[in-house]
Amino acid sequence: MSRVRIWGIAFGLTIAAVVVCYCFVDKPLALFIHARILHFRPFFILVTFIPDPLLVIAALIVGVVGLRRVMGRPLTRPYAVALLWSVGLFVTVALKNFFKFAFGRTWPETWINDNPSFIRDGDYGFNPFHGGKGFAAFPSGHMATICFAMTVLWICYPRLRAAYVLLIAIVAIGLMGANYHFLSDTIAGSFLGISIGCLAVALWEAGGYPRLRSNVIPATSWTTRSFDR
Repeated sequence: MSRVRIWGIAFGLTIAAVVVCYCFVDKPLALFIHARILHFRPFFILVTFIPDPLLVIAALIVGVVGLRRVMGRPLTRPYAVALLWSVGLFVTVALKNFFKFAFGRTWPETWINDNPSFIRDGDYGFNPFHGGKGFAAFPSGHMATICFAMTVLWICYPRLRAAYVLLIAIVAIGLMGANYHFLSDTIAGSFLGISIGCLAVALWEAGGYPRLRSNVIPATSWTTRSFDR
């Protein structure tokens, strides 16, 4: 089965999951969390900060890699992975911001600029191209960011896949437990981040650049030219 077909199936399943959650899961789950779990909120909020330093790290990596190239150093595999990871992270942030604006979904709870919310105001739904921080719940930017970052690492450094899954799960649980996002927001954000991560690696390798994937991954029709070590 081709990668495009696999992505199409995943896209369809994501849409189905979002629709089901929107209609049957998001509201009762948000109410349950608000009533029963909110006293654990400080812990859940803490783990939602995990993706926050990634953009700073990405900016530093771009600077370091650029400086190395100016000095005539070769773009070895670890630096190439780091560069793709960093640039892709900025692309992910730009795309999730666009989709947040396009969908204009309100948040589960009021937590920023007196935003309208489901819990306080009964405001539940999408307001396409409304704009503003109060209408930016869908998709989850935190999930898009962490899923992109972990997807690139999943492909390029597969030995630590269990750790990548654990980090994604922790962030998702934190966002849900703090009632920052509906379940459908996290599903959509995850799909967005994973899609961009897979596409970024595929475009790099299809463009004839040296292979990013670990040697433990079987060779494909893309270039398998090795990096200077």
